Order: sequence, then structure tokens, then C-alpha cells
Amino acid sequence: MSFDRSIKIAPSILSADFANFGAEIQAIEAQGADWVHVDVMDGHFVPNLTFGPPAVKAFRPHVKTFMDVHLMIAPVDPYIEAYAEAGADMITAHVEAGPHIHRTLQAIRAQGVKAGVVLNPGTPADAVADVLDLCDMVLIMTVNPGFGGQKFIHSGVEKTRKIRHMIGDRPIHIQIDGGITPETAPLVVEAGADVLVAGSAVFKGGSVDTPEVYGQNMRAIREAAEGARVKAA
Repeated sequence: MSFDRSIKIAPSILSADFANFGAEIQAIEAQGADWVHVDVMDGHFVPNLTFGPPAVKAFRPHVKTFMDVHLMIAPVDPYIEAYAEAGADMITAHVEAGPHIHRTLQAIRAQGVKAGVVLNPGTPADAVADVLDLCDMVLIMTVNPGFGGQKFIHSGVEKTRKIRHMIGDRPIHIQIDGGITPETAPLVVEAGADVLVAGSAVFKGGSVDTPEVYGQNMRAIREAAEGARVKAA
């Protein structure tokens, strides 16, 4: 995947129909999703439990774009190889999930997949300053991780601005996860984000039988985000 800073919509399948993941993935991609975001939770690092490596492996044949696997687990290092082998194109790990984020990012890259680092709302931007050269992406959480459908935490906007300044001209994406809607997307895009994760805002009101609703929801987010980028230029 070549690098560019165009706006990318990455629907979180945490909000999809759990009984119909294959069709849901195909529907969001057909309606314009750029990436597919997979939220992995362990019931320990975050208060929820979702997808193990076998589930991610089952998703893989349906994903024709780019599968972005967000590991909200601790410890994270013992599971990196399994999620890489399951088909992740990118694996993101939290600064807060262990004592050695530098080692974790090295381990992800050693598997031949792209590596991302994640910051929770209470973690400062400076926490990633010394590992940016190991990153393909910085993921800024604008909700506390563990549940979908939460309200956007506005302190993430200034954190996004700081991270964008720290990155400079390096080919590193900035992804935002949490509370992204047509109203909040412009705030983070103006600050420097280019990958927007949205779960309930994409899947609300639609289904595999009415996938055009997914398309309408994604277009609303994309148009709002791109409008903010034009205004900021």
C-alpha cells in the first residue's frame, strides 16, 4: 500500500451484525470503505471481549481493501505473531499495554506487517515521541477504549495537532477512533488526521439488505472531513 494523506474511512466491524460478518464486510467495502477496522478486546486491558486470531482469519478472505487490527490487549507481545498470521495488514498496539512499546513495535514489523501505536485519552502525545520512526500510524483514541457508541472526547483534537507537528514530513498516518461523526470528523481532520474509524456512525440504520445506508453514512463523514481539509488549506 503506497502512502498518501487522503481521507480514509475505516468502519469498525464491532458495530456490524455479528451473525453476518462476511456479508457486512463486503457491503461496507462495496459502499466505499477504504479500510476495515477490527477491534480486538481481551476483557482485561479493556472491559469487553471480542475477536481472537481465528475470527480475524475468518474475516480475511472477505476483506479486499486493508485490514487494520487494533489490539486492545495486555500483554500484547505474545499475540502479535498470531494476528499477523491471521492476515492483519496493520497491527496497532497501545503504549499503555506493556512496559516496552519500542520492543512491541519491532516485533510487529518483524512479522512483515505495518505497525501502529495507540494513545488512550489520558496519555500525552509525548509518549510516542521516541518511537515514531518505527510507526506507520499513530492511533489517537477519542473515547476510552472498550465499548462502541461513546461520546467524542474533545481533548483529542489538540493531541492530534501535536502529533501531526511531531510527525513532520514522515510517512505516518494519524488515525482517530471514537465518537467520529460528520460533526466531529472535521475537527480532527483540520488538526491533521487522515484515517477515521467509525462504528455506529457507519452502521446505524442499515443492514446487508440496505447497504446503501452504509454508503450514505460514510459519504456524510467523508464530505464533512474533506470540507474541513479544504477550509484549512
